[in-house]
Amino acid sequence: MSIELNIDGLVGPTHNYAGLSYGNLASQNNHGQRSNPRKAALQGLHKMRVLLKMGLSQAIMPPQERPFLPALRALGFSGSDKNLIENAWTTNPSLAANLSSASSMWAANAATISPSIDCKDNKVHISTANLSAMPHRSIEAPMTHKYLRVLFNNSHYFKVHEALPCNDLLGDEGAANHNRLASHHGASGLEIFVHGRNALMRANTSTQFPGRQTLEASEAITRRHQLRPYRVIHVKQSALAVDAGAFHNDVVCVTNGPVFLHHEDAFDDLHGLKANIRSKTKALQFEPIFIQASRMDMPIADAIKSYFFNSQLLTMSDGNMALILPSDAQEVPSAHNFAQSCVQGDNPITKTIFLDVRESMRNGGGPACLRLRAQLTKPEFSSLHQPSIMTEEKLDRLETWVNRYYRDRLDPADLCDPNLLEETQLALNELTNILELGSFYHFQNGTIDNFKAE
Repeated sequence: MSIELNIDGLVGPTHNYAGLSYGNLASQNNHGQRSNPRKAALQGLHKMRVLLKMGLSQAIMPPQERPFLPALRALGFSGSDKNLIENAWTTNPSLAANLSSASSMWAANAATISPSIDCKDNKVHISTANLSAMPHRSIEAPMTHKYLRVLFNNSHYFKVHEALPCNDLLGDEGAANHNRLASHHGASGLEIFVHGRNALMRANTSTQFPGRQTLEASEAITRRHQLRPYRVIHVKQSALAVDAGAFHNDVVCVTNGPVFLHHEDAFDDLHGLKANIRSKTKALQFEPIFIQASRMDMPIADAIKSYFFNSQLLTMSDGNMALILPSDAQEVPSAHNFAQSCVQGDNPITKTIFLDVRESMRNGGGPACLRLRAQLTKPEFSSLHQPSIMTEEKLDRLETWVNRYYRDRLDPADLCDPNLLEETQLALNELTNILELGSFYHFQNGTIDNFKAE
């Protein structure tokens, strides 16, 4: 029996709208606006609670420490913590903003996970993403890797890989560009890796925004995970989707079990991809279920605006599926209508749930951005770091924690406030007690000059 674990990123105290993500239209359009870190974190916790009440398994990924003082020191800034922050913001505000981002909240970019049944050595393989495309995200990998090693801490069941080298050739954006199809979660599956560009070909057909995920990175992960070549597909995301604002494939496509829910403009060669999927799933003895939103059903601009495809498509205890959508999708008529047609259609989706994650949405991240998913056997699940597994009581405790430490308003200019650093460190120090992580963060270990998290 397989258990699907949803691992949600906990929004950090420095959640802000600095507009750092080029190609992410929501991030760019809300640049400079006031954010509400408290509301953002509570919205995320509420989403976890809804899934927990549905009988689904839920874990958490803690925020990273921001502003990130080790990186500032590595870049030549010095002095006390207070002086360090003041000097950085006076000298280079844009750089300081990049080192204050709470972007690790989007756990879908944290890693790529292949279940043990897909891997030749029968271990669950987890590859930390390097996120090399964006400066504010490229510094996340060491701490992400450190936490993944805590969560997946049993080497008998798990192999946690470090991030690929952080360069233009091996740009890896994690599970946001990874899909899996199977008859059910515990069965052997077909893993589909989506790339935005082939770095070695030096060809990028996108006319405006760069493709972040490279084919070379995806191929490296398939080798690392010991996936069988005949159960893997590499496919290119369409330039049209990238330039429309689908900086990751999960903005235009989502899969679960045998269901492949996608927009007509998601891929360069949609007809060829479907034929390839049908051919490969035939050997796995199941028929894929394609649910397509045509341009007539939902223009690509509406798909991006509503984040319809950045929904969580989940299998419920009765075997049917639920679509967890952002409440924003209710406000876009084409997206709302298509959601109704999915439930009414001849497919496993029988339920839609609209949730308010507007604070995340304004920075370009819907429900699926906030979570990483893993298919695990019962023994694998039991071997996880159990304090990171959510219960109603633990969610209550985290809500109390958020209400105690998080600000209810934050302008980008507030990031230079030294008091925010103190508030953040106090919050994270208590969080490590709640999640039983020990001295997890740099500031707890006195390793403030060390850029790497060993």
